Amino acid sequence: MSNNSQFSFGAATGVGSLPGGDAREAARTATGAFEDFPFLPELPARGPGADMIGRTAGLLVEVYARVEPSGWRVGDRPGRDTKRAWAWLGEDLDALEEFTQGYEGPLKVQAVGPWTLAASLELRNGESALSDLGAGRDLAGSLAEGLRNHLADVQRRVPGAQIVLQLDEPSLMAVLRGHVRSASGYRTHRAVDRQLVEDTLREVVDVHGNGPVVVHSCAPDVPFALLRRAGAAGVSFDFSLLTERDDDVIGEAVEAGTRLFAGVVPGTDTALSDPAGSVMGVRTLWRRLGLRPGLLAEAVTITPSCGLAGASPEYARHALAHCVRAARSLADNPE
Repeated sequence: MSNNSQFSFGAATGVGSLPGGDAREAARTATGAFEDFPFLPELPARGPGADMIGRTAGLLVEVYARVEPSGWRVGDRPGRDTKRAWAWLGEDLDALEEFTQGYEGPLKVQAVGPWTLAASLELRNGESALSDLGAGRDLAGSLAEGLRNHLADVQRRVPGAQIVLQLDEPSLMAVLRGHVRSASGYRTHRAVDRQLVEDTLREVVDVHGNGPVVVHSCAPDVPFALLRRAGAAGVSFDFSLLTERDDDVIGEAVEAGTRLFAGVVPGTDTALSDPAGSVMGVRTLWRRLGLRPGLLAEAVTITPSCGLAGASPEYARHALAHCVRAARSLADNPE
């Protein structure tokens, strides 16, 4: 079970994706903006294999995928698309290693979680892995093994890092509610039992041993309680999608020691308010929940609301710096 008790998270970090295709430039940005909580950037603009699904498909053990017009599909052997995913990840890790020489502290890496992967990856018949629970189980097992290898590789490259694993699960609520469309688009896959969803997530979370796992979703209605039971030490979400309906589960999560990764800075180009204005909603939530203001900096990490792949490079740099200033404002003036 991942926990926070002996772990110190940074006050601000990125979600994962950045614009452009230059690995060294991205690593310089991700490590330079967040001196106490850098992350391994993802650059989907490079094309298939650098996208979220392709990158994670490249981590799978004894499962290979290739790009079809409809998306990523399981194949028999590592083809051009898998090899491209491996090459780009290697390039990104080399760049991260270069810019984290001597670094000690939390470092975040991201991968797609088992349910979004099952909803997005097609089996040989063209249906998503969600249509076959046995295939979904095999996929989760392969992902767990691949993540174990990946985390060990990152640890070797950055020996002083305390690695935080982020599982991206934007499709989780669609899986739980039976909203994932079939290949034909005319029907949806059956909702997956909540207990099975929780157990599978726990299997993947447990791969990180004593290290913390954060689950990220920038979709509405993030299932905080389910993620907490599955062992997530933190939940990353788009703060603007919260409603007062979420108050109770968020209050319970904070009191149970769950770290909130509050996405308060827009992910695409826009005029940014002052840093204090960006975290005003977080302070308001805290007051509404009746939580101790002093707990804010201990319980919240500030991030963009989602990945920054769709932003301009200049805005992305500005947004990351803004997260750091907003986090400082929260720590300095929690009331």
